[in-house]
Amino acid sequence: MIHRKTFQLRLRSGLLRLGERTLVMGVLNVTPDSFSDGGKFFDVKHAVRHALAMQRDGADIVDIGAESTRPGSLAISAAEQLRRLLPVLEALRGKLTIPISVDTQKSAVAQLSLGAGAEIVNDISGLRSDPELASVAAKYGAPLILMHMRGMPRTMQKGPFARDAMRDVMSGLRKSIAAAKKFGVKQSQIVIDPGIGFGKSCSQNYELLAQLPQLAKLGHPLMVGTSRKGFLGATLAKNGKPAPAAERIFATAATVAASILNGAHIVRVHDVAEMKQVALTMDALLRANTSQR
Repeated sequence: MIHRKTFQLRLRSGLLRLGERTLVMGVLNVTPDSFSDGGKFFDVKHAVRHALAMQRDGADIVDIGAESTRPGSLAISAAEQLRRLLPVLEALRGKLTIPISVDTQKSAVAQLSLGAGAEIVNDISGLRSDPELASVAAKYGAPLILMHMRGMPRTMQKGPFARDAMRDVMSGLRKSIAAAKKFGVKQSQIVIDPGIGFGKSCSQNYELLAQLPQLAKLGHPLMVGTSRKGFLGATLAKNGKPAPAAERIFATAATVAASILNGAHIVRVHDVAEMKQVALTMDALLRANTSQR
């Protein structure tokens, strides 16, 4: 259990404070093929309804993605991403009162999404796919989430995995941070994510969660996403078969709790109402720990 440093992200709509409490980012996949909920929110009405439901359930941010990045998935064009994203962003304008993050690796998608109401960019490639995305974030003054991914979604779980996962993550994130700054993104606008499940073995995901405090040394707020991921399915396997995504909620809760106790500022989740309870409880525990010092 560590003392979490506080940060502020500057959005068009105001300041977003990190560290005083855990922020919950709700996942909205407007895709036909995401690993957990592909197709459920593919049409605009269902997507809008789900975004508003997550807000009611206590989400602090909604992260909208139009491209599946599950293991084995193939990339889609910027035009197709925008065809899926823009109608949802337009429909949410004036209805959603919490910030929207756009989950994309493409600068063209980030630019039009920020113009259509998104306020944060979440790049799972850590700028490896399209470094120009950083210049878009800088132009709009938008916070940029940089995730570590070893390989690409199509092949990332086929290995070879790093010998030392934390060293690999730290090295990759340092490069991503340097690239972001080179393109004009301010130090105070960068959030980092170790990329749980993205090019890591099952055991390495647990190692990274246990060693999260090391990432605080990079000087940026930390986001962690473990929600319903494959390593949890492997942990819960029965008769050699991984537990389905829908049956990983308690395992997700355990890893969300561990992430918060080890310093996460933001947790990215599918089950907002349930994980909001976890966050509130862990924050109370952190406050109690601080008061005893």
